[in-house]
Amino acid sequence: MARKSRQKEKILYIAKLLLEKTDENHKITVNDIIEYLNNAGIPSERKSIYSDLETLENFGLDICREKTSVTGYYIGSREFQMPELKLLVDAIQSSKFITTKKSMELIGKLEKLCSENDAKYLQRQVVVTNRVKTANEKIYYNVDKLHTAISREKKITFKYYKWVLDFGSTETIKKIPRRNGALYTVSPWALSWDDENYYLIAFDDNSNTLRHYRVDKMENIELTDETRYGKETFENFDIASYAKAVFSMYAGDETTIKLSVDNDLIGVIADRFGKDVFVSKESNATFCISVKVALSPQFFGWLFALGDKVKLLSPPDAVGKYRDYLESVSKLYQ
Repeated sequence: MARKSRQKEKILYIAKLLLEKTDENHKITVNDIIEYLNNAGIPSERKSIYSDLETLENFGLDICREKTSVTGYYIGSREFQMPELKLLVDAIQSSKFITTKKSMELIGKLEKLCSENDAKYLQRQVVVTNRVKTANEKIYYNVDKLHTAISREKKITFKYYKWVLDFGSTETIKKIPRRNGALYTVSPWALSWDDENYYLIAFDDNSNTLRHYRVDKMENIELTDETRYGKETFENFDIASYAKAVFSMYAGDETTIKLSVDNDLIGVIADRFGKDVFVSKESNATFCISVKVALSPQFFGWLFALGDKVKLLSPPDAVGKYRDYLESVSKLYQ
């Protein structure tokens, strides 16, 4: 009876061996499979191995054969190819909102989606140590809670934290709760990944406005029994347009501005606002665009970084605010 039970596992062991040990550069023979099964306590015959390989192929496993003096077997295409896995590893290790510990755990799981030999190349690619990462180990589960609240259309409560200086403490830079630890209550609607951070976009009941919160600064998140508010606000909400208008997720008065831009900065404009932004010729060297942005110090900082190649033309109120911003900075160096 035990022998029959182990025989039922045989085809699973063959699939495991192929997936873990083989790729285009690393092949196994039928003799290798028989030896592997024997070591696992599953005696097998050559004829049954061929039958099992055929069954696995019919099931959808891409088993390739290469004939030399003997026939070698290996897995060809997989659910994820190496370039795709490398892309995912890059995204994980560059994400500030994923802790170092969780980054290594996720990358370890990705390694199991390729052969052990290919996994070595993913390991060589990993450079997580000393990157700027959140220290909030709960963020991974906070994101899941927020997705649940959004899908159930429920309000949430949470504590929101900020960084402060405390030179009298052993911990000079420390995190303390805002509002003296009082709970925030908001209606969650969307999550956005911007500037390497995760943000919750929510409707604030008290101010009747949109607010966003850094997820790694949120703690003690709890779902309530109350149905969320803000449906009218979000009926025509376009998160892509919102992300274009808000710089580094800093809110401000949303205003349609007009810019004069040097032609050689068209790539910068396309990267920020998209290729579909309306562009009109101003001169042989410059073009004009009209875009909606949230006026904030972060937007002015972005504008300033482009130097004399961009000029804010209108509206006058926005031009005045930018002039005040420039003057306040210049005073530091007088």
